[in-house]
Amino acid sequence: MTFPPADFLDLSRSEHRMLFDQSVNAWDALKQIPSYLQFRLKPQILGRLVGKPFISGAVFIGKGTVVEQGAMVKGPAWIGEGCEIRNGAYIRENVIIGSGCVIGNSCELKNCIVFDEAQIPHFNYVGDSILGHRAHLGAGVVLSNVKLDHTEIVISTPKGLIPTGLKKFGALIGDRVEVGCHSVLNPGSIIGRDTAIYPGTIWRGIAPESSVVKTHFSREIIERRLK
Repeated sequence: MTFPPADFLDLSRSEHRMLFDQSVNAWDALKQIPSYLQFRLKPQILGRLVGKPFISGAVFIGKGTVVEQGAMVKGPAWIGEGCEIRNGAYIRENVIIGSGCVIGNSCELKNCIVFDEAQIPHFNYVGDSILGHRAHLGAGVVLSNVKLDHTEIVISTPKGLIPTGLKKFGALIGDRVEVGCHSVLNPGSIIGRDTAIYPGTIWRGIAPESSVVKTHFSREIIERRLK
């Protein structure tokens, strides 16, 4: 069983599709990011800086992108056109962001690929992950990328375990996925296209395409006795 990139991602919605050319499984592209940026990145700032955000040397920022004061972009990083990089965003090494994306306040990204028009707007952690076209993370969503025992991340499938060859791998999130507020996706999560995950979900494993992951909470209301 394999997880080809085209099963989850519209590769026409990223100018970096060659990252996936040799990928049997979509997450194989994560291993290619450092060398891809090393040989193809030509640092340049074509967008608009508001105030004095921190931007290191090995960074490309496309036309129409606005980087607000208080943002930090540590290269190597490639940011496309027409993006919003808001105050408090922290973009670490080896990040590739498409065009029309939003990276918001208190969001941290490292070693990831973000397709066009994806939104990572509020208090999110995105490590060693891939987000498809128009994917959206609700406020406080965390893509956890390391197991507690720091061993290799494997994908559990009906046909057995698939080793990823990675000790750091957060999530593969397909096109147009909606992840509700304060959800946590455990390492090696696979989310199919057009899937919605309810707020507050703790998820591990594979969510099929066009599905809804529901989380039900039970509550008890008792009388408050005041002195």
